[in-house]
Amino acid sequence: MMTDRDFKAYILPTLTVSNALAAIDFYVRAFGAEVLNSSTFDGHTVAIMVVEGAQFIVADESPSYGNIAPERLLGVSVRIGLMVVDPDAIAKRAIDAGIITVYPVADQSYGYRLGHFIDPFGHHWEIGRPLK
Repeated sequence: MMTDRDFKAYILPTLTVSNALAAIDFYVRAFGAEVLNSSTFDGHTVAIMVVEGAQFIVADESPSYGNIAPERLLGVSVRIGLMVVDPDAIAKRAIDAGIITVYPVADQSYGYRLGHFIDPFGHHWEIGRPLK
């Protein structure tokens, strides 16, 4: 049994999308994500996914609760930083799956090898890793 002392705080982003099943399929193809858990209730799907140990949730939008997909909002207020061992390989995989490149993975002056991308559901991803 986990105690409070064993628990470590972390951020678990939830990506609201207009079509969770399509988004889940995209993240599997684009990032090699795995589905840890998925459920559908009243036509709404929610899934916990993981890429190299980094977890996130994908959920169908529910406007009555204020959860609206970026396509409907015409933008986002948060970028997701996906820090991985080989950002070039993950970015290529994502590009092959249909992600849009804002700027490609490259060494940045602020200490990261990083690129900026927009997925088909409107979420912005910064794929990278700290420079050594």
